[in-house]
Amino acid sequence: MGGLGREMTAILGGRPEGLTSLRFDDDLDTRARLVVVGNGMAGARFVEEVLERGGGEQFRITVFGEEPHGNYNRIMLSPVLAGEEHEDDIVLNSHDWYADNGVTLRAGVLATRIDTAAKLVYAADGTATPYDHLVLATGSYSFIPPMTGVRTDDGELRPGVHGFRTIDETRAMLDAVGRCRKAVVMGGGLLGLEAARALQGHGLQVELVHAMPHLMNMQLSPEAGAVLERSVESLGISVHLDVFATEVFGTDHVEGVGLADGRRLDADLLVVAAGVRPNTDIAVRSGLEVERGIVVDDQLRTDDPDVYAIGECAQHRGEVYGLVAPAWEHATVLADVLTGTDPTAEYHGSRTATKLKVAGVDVATMGINTPERDDDEFLVISEPRRGVHLSVVIRDDRLVGATLLGDTRKVAFLTQAFDRGLALPEERIKLLVDLSDGAGSASGMLSVAEMPAESQVCNCNGVTKGAICGAVADGCGSVGEVMDATRAGKGCGSCKSLVKQIVEWAADGDLAEDPTASYYVPGIPMAKPELMAAIREQDLRSVSAVFAALAPGGTEDARSKMGLTSLLKMIWGVDFVPEKDGEFINDRVHANIQRDGTFSVVPQMKGGVTTPAQLRKIAEVAEKYEVPMVKITGGQRIDLLGVRKEDLPAMWDDLGMPSGYAYGKSMRTVKTCVGSDFCRFGLGDSTQLGIDLETRFQGIESPAKMKLAVVGCPRNCAEAYVKDVGVVAVGTGRWEVYVGGAAGASVRKGDLLATVGSPEEVLTLTGRFLQYYRENANWLERTYDFVPRVGLDHLKAVLLDDSEGIVADLDAGLQRSIDAYRDPWGQDAKQPATPGQFRPALPLIALPKVPVR
Repeated sequence: MGGLGREMTAILGGRPEGLTSLRFDDDLDTRARLVVVGNGMAGARFVEEVLERGGGEQFRITVFGEEPHGNYNRIMLSPVLAGEEHEDDIVLNSHDWYADNGVTLRAGVLATRIDTAAKLVYAADGTATPYDHLVLATGSYSFIPPMTGVRTDDGELRPGVHGFRTIDETRAMLDAVGRCRKAVVMGGGLLGLEAARALQGHGLQVELVHAMPHLMNMQLSPEAGAVLERSVESLGISVHLDVFATEVFGTDHVEGVGLADGRRLDADLLVVAAGVRPNTDIAVRSGLEVERGIVVDDQLRTDDPDVYAIGECAQHRGEVYGLVAPAWEHATVLADVLTGTDPTAEYHGSRTATKLKVAGVDVATMGINTPERDDDEFLVISEPRRGVHLSVVIRDDRLVGATLLGDTRKVAFLTQAFDRGLALPEERIKLLVDLSDGAGSASGMLSVAEMPAESQVCNCNGVTKGAICGAVADGCGSVGEVMDATRAGKGCGSCKSLVKQIVEWAADGDLAEDPTASYYVPGIPMAKPELMAAIREQDLRSVSAVFAALAPGGTEDARSKMGLTSLLKMIWGVDFVPEKDGEFINDRVHANIQRDGTFSVVPQMKGGVTTPAQLRKIAEVAEKYEVPMVKITGGQRIDLLGVRKEDLPAMWDDLGMPSGYAYGKSMRTVKTCVGSDFCRFGLGDSTQLGIDLETRFQGIESPAKMKLAVVGCPRNCAEAYVKDVGVVAVGTGRWEVYVGGAAGASVRKGDLLATVGSPEEVLTLTGRFLQYYRENANWLERTYDFVPRVGLDHLKAVLLDDSEGIVADLDAGLQRSIDAYRDPWGQDAKQPATPGQFRPALPLIALPKVPVR
C-alpha cells in the first residue's frame, strides 16, 4: 500500500476489516455501485449486457474474480487441453477490456462474505466494498468425491490429482502430460470424456471410471450410452462402468487408483471430472436462502431485495442449470431489470438443447431422452457398429426430446421443432432419415430458406435466423461481421456452419469477404494508406480527433484506440497529442502487467551489456521494494517481477536506468553474442553493433513488437536467424541482414534481405525496413507475416533499389520518431500523466520466490 493508503488507514483506524476500499469520491461520482461476484461466463456476460444498455453511465461497476485472469470461454478448455486451441484464443474479455470500459476488475480476489445490512462485500484480501446492487455469479466448483488418499494432510489435492474446471487446472495437466504414461479419468460425463480423449492424444494410456451404469447418463439413454461406450473404446480408451473409485495410492505422487470392487488401476495422473456443484459458499455465510443453489425469483432476485444470483449458482423454480445458454438468458433479463430497459423483464426457465463433440463423436441432445407417458411416441434408430444412435420422443404431436449420436445432420430441424413446436411429418421416420428421391429436400426437413425467422440458430446466445438475416439487411456482408453484430457462433461454436449457411442465403450468394479485414482498425472504415492520408490532410493529432472526423457517426471504438495511438505517434512524432485511454495498460504505466495484477520492470541494458554498478543498484532496489522474483529473460535482460503499480515511479527513480521496453508494441531489445572482442570465432563486433541498434531505435512504436539480434559469426549464438531483424557477421567487415524471422509460437527463419559492408549500412538498412514495416503492416501483424505477404523481392526493390522513390521519406519518417523519443520512466516517475495512472493495485496472488539457502 502506498503512503496515501497508509495515511487513510490510520485516519480510519476504527473501520472494520479493511473498509479503506470505500471510495472517497462518492460526492463527485453519484452513479450507483454495481458489484458482481464472479468473473466467469455468466458474470462477465452480465457486465457486457449492462454496458450495451448504457449502464456505464448509471453504474460504477466492480467485478470480483477468484481467478487471476480476465474472462475466458470455459467451454473451450477441452480443445486447449487437446492442443487444438491456444489459451489466448479462448479469452473473451482481457484485463484491458475491463479498463477500457471503466470496469474495476478485482481479479484473483475471493469475495468471502456479504453484510446485507451494511451492503458491503468482504474479500479475502481484507477489503470491504460497498454496493447498491449485488449480483452473485459464482458458478460451480469441481466435485472431488471422498476417496482415501486423494488429499494431503494439509487438505490440498495430492500431486498428480487434477480437477478440470479452470484454465490453471488445464495448464497444470498440460505441464504434467510430458512426464506421465498412464492416466485415470474419473467421470463419464462430457468433461471426463473430453479429458480422456485429450490425454490420449498426448500419448497417454487412459482408463475411464464412471460410477453410473452408462456414459453421459444425464443426457443419454442407456442404449445411446452403450453406443457411445463402444465408440470410446474403439479409440483405445478403457471404460469401467458402475463402479466407484475409493482410494488414491501413492505418497509423494499418484501411483494408482483403487476401485470399490477391489481392482487397482496403475496411473501417474488422475483427473477428476465427476461433476460440479453450485458454488453457494458466500450466500450460505451471508444468510441468504440456499437449497441446491441460491434461490431466486423470476427476476433473479434472492431473498434480499438488492442481491441477485445468475448462472450455475442460481436455483430458479427448483432448477439449477449447468449450461451456458441459461446463464446468458439470466444475464439478459437481469441487465434489462437493473438498467431500467425493461423493469418488468422476467426469466421463466430454459428449454435446453446442446450440440457438441464428445471424444471425437458428434452428440446433440434436447429435452427428455426416453418416454415418460404411455402415449408418448418413441422412435429409435440404432447402429452400434457405425457408432450411430438416433431417437426422438413425441408427445401430443410435438417433439419433446431427441438424441443424435454419431450423426447430427438432422439437428437443425429437430432443434427448431423442439424450440418452436413446428409441425412434424406424419411419417415419423422422416424426422431421422432422409427419404427424398433426389428431387428436393426430404419431407419434413426444413432447408435454410424454409426455416421460420423465429428459429433459434445459436442456443448459447439465443440468436434467431431472423436476427442473422436482419444483420445482413443492416449491412453486415460477411459471416464475421454478422457474428460480431449478433453474437451467433460466439459460444460453443457448434452452430457456425449453420450461421454461415444462413448468411450466404440472406446475402443471396453475394457474400463479400469481411470488409473489416481491410481496415487498419475495426472502428474506422479505411485501409491503412487511406487512413494515414486522411489523418495528414485533416491534421488529426489525437485519437479522439480521428474518431470525431473519420468514424461512422463519430463513435469511438475501444478496440481501435491502441492501433490509432501507435499510428499517430509514427505520423506526428513529438507533435502527437497523447490520450491515456488510447493505450494498453502496459503502455499507460510503462511496465508489463502480470497475471496476478502486479507488474514486471526491465531496466535497459543495451545489447545485454551491464556493469557491476548497475547490478548492485538493481539488487538494492529489488530488496527495497521486496521484489518477489528477479529473473534473467530470454532476451539477456534482468526482469524484476511482482512490482506493485503504486511503487513503479519510485522504483524507476531509484534505479536511475532507462526503460528496457519489455512491454508494448514497439522496438524491444537487441540480443547479442560476445562478438569479436572475446570470442575466438567472432568475425565482427556484434556487441557494439547491438548497442548501436538499440540506442538508435529505442522505444519506437510499431504495429507489433520488434525483436532484434546481432551475432558475430554464423554459429548464431544469439539466434539472429529467427528475429524480426537479425544481423550476422560473415567476415571481412561484411554483415548479412535477415528479416521476418520468428521463434515463438511460430518458428520461421528470416529471409536474407541484403549483405552490407559496414555497421553504418546495417543501421541504415534496418531503419528503412523498420519504417517501411511501420507504414505498411497491419495492426498487430508481426514481421514474420508481413515479409511473406509483401514478398522479399518487393522489399529488396523498394529498400535497396529505391524502386518507389521513397527511401529518403523512410529515412526522414524514422528520424522524426527518433527525435520524438523520451524515456517514459524519466517523465512519469516525476509527474503522473493522469491522477489514476499509478493508483494502488493490490497484488492478487502470491508469486513464487527465489529459493534461499
